[in-house]
Amino acid sequence: MKAREAFVIGAGPNGFTAAILLAQAGLRTTILEAEASVGGGLRSAELTLPGFAHDICSAVHPMALSSPAFAGFPLAEHGLEWIQPPLPLAHPFDDGSAAVLHRSVEETCVGLGVDGPAYARVVTPLVERWQELASEILQPMLHIPSNPLLLARFGWQAWHPAAALARRLFRTSAAQALFGGLAAHSMLPLDAPGSAAFGWALAIAAHAVGWPIPRGGSQQIANALASYFTSLGGKIVTGARVRSLDDLQAEAEIPVGEALVLCDLTPRQFLEIAGERISGRFRNRLQRYRYGPGVFKIDWALSRPTPWKAPECANAGTLHLGGSLEEIEQSEKDAAEGRINERPFVLFAQPSVFDSSRAPAGSHTAWAYCHVPHGCSVDMTSRIEAQVERFAPGFGDAILARHTFTPAELEQHNGNLVGGDISGGLNSLQQLIFRPTRSLYRTPLKNVYLCSASTPPGGGVHGMCGYHAARLALRKI
Repeated sequence: MKAREAFVIGAGPNGFTAAILLAQAGLRTTILEAEASVGGGLRSAELTLPGFAHDICSAVHPMALSSPAFAGFPLAEHGLEWIQPPLPLAHPFDDGSAAVLHRSVEETCVGLGVDGPAYARVVTPLVERWQELASEILQPMLHIPSNPLLLARFGWQAWHPAAALARRLFRTSAAQALFGGLAAHSMLPLDAPGSAAFGWALAIAAHAVGWPIPRGGSQQIANALASYFTSLGGKIVTGARVRSLDDLQAEAEIPVGEALVLCDLTPRQFLEIAGERISGRFRNRLQRYRYGPGVFKIDWALSRPTPWKAPECANAGTLHLGGSLEEIEQSEKDAAEGRINERPFVLFAQPSVFDSSRAPAGSHTAWAYCHVPHGCSVDMTSRIEAQVERFAPGFGDAILARHTFTPAELEQHNGNLVGGDISGGLNSLQQLIFRPTRSLYRTPLKNVYLCSASTPPGGGVHGMCGYHAARLALRKI
């Protein structure tokens, strides 16, 4: 190999994955992380009270267990332990009932009643081959598939607008709402082409691998990645904010131009550090890259478990609080079009119910966010808590303390969360195909690549953006 040294800017899951592959290939690899701790979207901290561990960004990780990259890393040997809540997901309704996503397809179909057969027809053959399918969908969209028929079967359902598909496929409001909540993870309006893909992928993953949480918090995923990377001889430097590519020379043992540089950065941050090195058409394309809606997030320290009306909710790791498909549809449309919804769709997690290490004995934590317009400064606390109270009367009485993150505060914590966008950019069909440009991971600079969630396959804790970028970089040296 011509390059003997490599740098990765950013210690999120994609940065770590890229760095591990480079170190495995024998390159002297250094990760430079701007913050005081590693993890990016995988950090955990005592945000409310001493002894209460909260996940700052991501909390539930179906794609981590689906990731071909992570499957090749001995993360369990480096301290990572997964916990599977009894139920991956519950979606409560005002009458005290709930639609439930079980690990078992059969149990899920029983709960969906007359809509069970339609659900089973779509998911059953895909659940059975989920690892093959995950390997296909966690790649750039334009690739030569290893399993073209399998990918086509998924794509036949995936590229519809989620709301229209839910109404066409399902007869009951419960099944429609359940699917709408799953599809809303796309952070797209539910009438957007391709929004259904996110719903199906998450549903299939729930049956195939579950929606697990890491014991001790999401930081433990980052810690395991860091431990494995350093066991390969890798070096991590925290508190090292790279403001220019010139800054790398201080850590390099060879001229930076001869080293590989992989950037776990969105287009905005990359343009800042590249400076005048990037000009013309490529600069213009990166400047036109679109970011998506933001999130407003709350973490709670609780004196007791959340008092759900629907008993099934007590056994679910994740809750979707949005009522009907029509309500969820309007909430996501408002966020995309710059409006505040008074009854926002809320994604809620209750990790301490299944992981006692998250809070002092007898106490609990809870985590929630809603989608808001990009960069929104409106305090959504009362609206989110009203949605929780709607399905769990008395929740407010259990609150010991709360911590909130506005979109701006999330971006301050992690510069890749531009305007509070946790997906690394808008998940429109065009930006999923050409992400962030037609060059994907490549830049015009010699040996410099992008590897963040702003590259394929996009957001999520799976490391596959870093995986593909590192493999490309290694082929080119």
